[in-house]
Amino acid sequence: MTTGPTDEQIRQAPKVLLHDHLDGGLRPRTVAELAARDGYEQLPSTDPGELENWFAAAAEAGSLEEYLERFTHTVGVLQTPEALRRVAAECAEDLAADGVVYAEIRYAPELSTQTGMELDEVVEAILAGFGDGANRAAEQGRRIRVGLLLCAMRQASRSSEIARLAVRYRDQGVVGFDIAGPEAGHPPTQSLEAFEYLRRENFHFTIHAGEGFGLPSIWEAIQYCGAARLGHGVRILDDITFDESGTAHLGRLASFVRDRRIPLEMCPRSNVHTGTVNSLPEHPIALLRELHFRVTVNTDNRLMSQTSMSREFRELIDTFGYTLDDLQWFTVNAMKSSFLPFNQRLALINEVIKPGYAALRSESLFGKVDESVGPVATTSGSGE
Repeated sequence: MTTGPTDEQIRQAPKVLLHDHLDGGLRPRTVAELAARDGYEQLPSTDPGELENWFAAAAEAGSLEEYLERFTHTVGVLQTPEALRRVAAECAEDLAADGVVYAEIRYAPELSTQTGMELDEVVEAILAGFGDGANRAAEQGRRIRVGLLLCAMRQASRSSEIARLAVRYRDQGVVGFDIAGPEAGHPPTQSLEAFEYLRRENFHFTIHAGEGFGLPSIWEAIQYCGAARLGHGVRILDDITFDESGTAHLGRLASFVRDRRIPLEMCPRSNVHTGTVNSLPEHPIALLRELHFRVTVNTDNRLMSQTSMSREFRELIDTFGYTLDDLQWFTVNAMKSSFLPFNQRLALINEVIKPGYAALRSESLFGKVDESVGPVATTSGSGE
């Protein structure tokens, strides 16, 4: 009888995370301690346990607006370089403990300028924190590399400024650019000047699209702005129809996304919590995986959605019957879609991800693997 991966195997499995917000992943105790240290008095509670429950209640909001209200408070305690550096370090540590070997974490630096910090200070503090966290993880025998994606807020008017900031730090750890915030009323083309600049600079960017708004958002992000990836992209489902036999038929936009291998940064638990989909069994991730879209699995906001990559994988396994092969497929897709140089992506796939999954398969078949023997070769789960 075949059984699915255990919780420990899922935790050990090498993972790649492309869509995670720094201000959506703070530890509750850190929020309380930073608020006390810096005089932030707007928290609903100063007790870490009560705070955790309050943030977790965002998962029951059922709307993107209510879900995002919690960010007022996480951003509120991220107004000093020391706070940003600490939170970034803890982010890297927490991800490494969950088996993440590569992550691209995004943050809008303009959100941390409320008390006078300069944009450059924000970026430098976060990058320093990622380095601290990676070093601490290494001391525990865990390997992780973290890159920073700089976001511009769609409802503001600073996208070109943030794009130039991202390019300025491209050799210090900033790997890409994004726009975040409410999609409705703020289409990607409002930031077209920024995206044209980034293309001229040969710089990477992804765009939040197809979460809070439908196909027009996705179409603009790709065809006008040139997005390399889609943040969420759930509403691409609106361009797929089914005939009486149940056969799926892709519209022109869905076909373009699949044919061009445009990665979808899907965040299953978050999509349920924000009301983008009604429930996990109804999430289009399974259909899109079956139709061979380049699907990736992500956390979005670990604090608000009370999640981790291991939890996302666990719930996909329990809902759709996925195996280690499927987890490797998602992971290789994510690594292929990262903004690292090609040779570095390939090295992580061949030297870390595939051997890691091969060892877990051997453990499932033969019991605990003798690590001195080395990884077992495999060709399954290659992605795409």
